[in-house]
Amino acid sequence: MTRRILGTARSMALALAALFVLAALAGCGHASKASGPALQPAGATDTEPAKSAMAKASPKNEDTAAREKAGAEQGEDAELLSDDLDFLEEESESAREDGSVADPLEPFNRAMFTFNDRLYFWVMKPVAQGYKAVLPGPARTGIRNVFANAGTPARFANCLLQFKGEAAGREFARFFINSTVGIGGLFDFAEQYTLVHGKDEDMGQTLGRWGLGNGFFVVWPFLGPSSLRDTVGKAGDSFLSPTAYMDPWWSLGLRVTDTVNDTSFRIGEYEGLKDMALDPYEGMRNAYLQNRGAKVKD
Repeated sequence: MTRRILGTARSMALALAALFVLAALAGCGHASKASGPALQPAGATDTEPAKSAMAKASPKNEDTAAREKAGAEQGEDAELLSDDLDFLEEESESAREDGSVADPLEPFNRAMFTFNDRLYFWVMKPVAQGYKAVLPGPARTGIRNVFANAGTPARFANCLLQFKGEAAGREFARFFINSTVGIGGLFDFAEQYTLVHGKDEDMGQTLGRWGLGNGFFVVWPFLGPSSLRDTVGKAGDSFLSPTAYMDPWWSLGLRVTDTVNDTSFRIGEYEGLKDMALDPYEGMRNAYLQNRGAKVKD
């Protein structure tokens, strides 16, 4: 009886031990399956997703690099454009300072320059030389003084418009002295004996003092070089000239006489300027603009 009980107990113990072993083996199997992927080395299964991720990321990197390169090129272009604009601004400023002016009518101006050049050598110079041979120097000086005295109203008005009170006073004093003691301006008594010096002012200079630019350069037949501003100024000064209110033929005759008489004192000046310049047209233009710029600043 006792042996049977011990045999049964031993069988049950062996059965329980076998169950525990089977349960332990089953638990280890599940644990190894669950942890297997995490414990595997970075082999084929891990490198494929990495390569795929890099492949997906590479186009974005190329696009970014392309955008950065394009941005750099645009930055360089903008910098070059800025430099060009700065250069043009400096050139424009330099042009304003040295009195230069646009010349959009250059073909027309060159044609008028050629016309005036031939007019001078073929007509004006021979006439002025004959005029100079006939009339002595004192007579020609007296005629020049008369025309200068007749131009006092325009000079006086422009001195006032430029707020040059002292210069306006001198012009009035000269006109009074020369018109009386100087016998209608025939003698420049004010210049020789009272030391009252005049000032050559005109409407073109007045407009320049007011800040108006030259506009553009132009050469008029018979009248010579000018600018848009000076052309308007000459039209304004003409209303203050006594010859404007005379008979047209008398007015024309007086203007021609004044031009020929003045040319008789300047024979050789134009020839010298023309001989010194590589391009006579440009030499004439530059000389005119520099002279006018100096008068505006004076």
